[in-house]
Parts: sequence; C-alpha cells; structure tokens
Amino acid sequence: MKDDLKLQQRVIDELEFEPQVDAAHIGISVRDGVVTLSGHVSSFVEKFTAERAVRRVVGVKAVAQELEVRLPSEAKTADDEIAARAVKILTWDALVPNGAITVKVEHGIVTLGGRVNWHHQRAEAEYDIRKLNGVVAVINDIAVVPRVEPADLRGKIRAALERNAEIEADNVIISVSGGTVTLGGKVSAWAEREAVERAVWSAPGVTNVDDRIELARP
Repeated sequence: MKDDLKLQQRVIDELEFEPQVDAAHIGISVRDGVVTLSGHVSSFVEKFTAERAVRRVVGVKAVAQELEVRLPSEAKTADDEIAARAVKILTWDALVPNGAITVKVEHGIVTLGGRVNWHHQRAEAEYDIRKLNGVVAVINDIAVVPRVEPADLRGKIRAALERNAEIEADNVIISVSGGTVTLGGKVSAWAEREAVERAVWSAPGVTNVDDRIELARP
C-alpha cells in the first residue's frame, strides 16, 4: 500500500509536468504497480500522451486506460470530414505506401485497414490519424506482410538488441513462430521494455509481438 501511494504521487507529478496534458480532469489509482487512469480529456492525442507519460514513471507495471475523450463542441467534426482529412494526410505522408491503407470512420472512431511491408509504416499511419481533430479513437487493423524467412528473424532481433545501449540484451528471451515474436525475461524499467519492443518491430518480417517481459521491482 505504501509503495502504491508513492507511485501514485510520482504519476500525478509526471502528468502535471507534461505540458500536453491537462491533469485536472484525470483520476489516478494504483494497485500493485498497476495504474488506472479515469476521467476525461479533450482529444485523442491528449489521451495517448497521458498514457505515455505514465509509462515513463519508474515502478509502473501496467496501465489500465479508462480515460474518455470529450471533444469540445467546436472540435466536433462530421465523420465524412474526418475520413476526407484522413485520406489526405495519409497521401501526403511519404512514409506510408500510397493507396495501401483503407479508412473507415464511425462516430469519430477511425478504423485503418490494408497491408504494408513494415511495422513502422503501420505505426506511422496511426500516428497521422491521431493528430486529426474530431478523432476519439483509432483502431489499427493494418496487416504487416512478412518479407523475410522466419528462420532469419531471431538472429536479426538478437543482433538489434545487442546494439541498443538502452537494453540489457542478455535479460531478454526471444522465440519466433512465423512472423510472431514472443518476448520473455525481466528488465529494470518500462522504458527498457518499450525499447525492446521498438527494436523487435524494426526487424523485417515481424507481424506480431507477444510481450511477456516482466518488470523487476525497483
């Protein structure tokens, strides 16, 4: 209980320090290192930023995201307008393959579909859509098509982890089945866990990551 109270205060301090988040309407509860965010924010970007800020805090094991996006009346946009803007921003982004992404919008919820060759293209498309006014949520159903043989994946991932100064590669267990990579072991902080995921997703041919890495107690 005492550790949870200390962690709760650190999370509060981090959200108040984050300039893109208005912490006044965000409730924070902590139990056994799991942080639950409740209340409401004024945009989907703010919701995403709040979660990222919480993940930066040492001692956070997981985040239960229950924040509601309540758009100001002047920020509400019709679904057809959001869809048109989504298509344009994806077309303008050189990192997203032209014509590869499909867009569906319903009540401000944007669903992305299609197929790309790399995870960073999938992530870039979602990043573009998160910035649009009127968006309350993004569902990313874009498929990543493997480009290399599964047998090559493990070696490429292990080499990438060993090159990364943020990661203690010996503490990470890697197994590969098709394009799915399962991660195990223990790391010292959430930031290191995220660094491992980024390195894995950077490997060509990765279509899914099952992250079972545990956080060591501080």
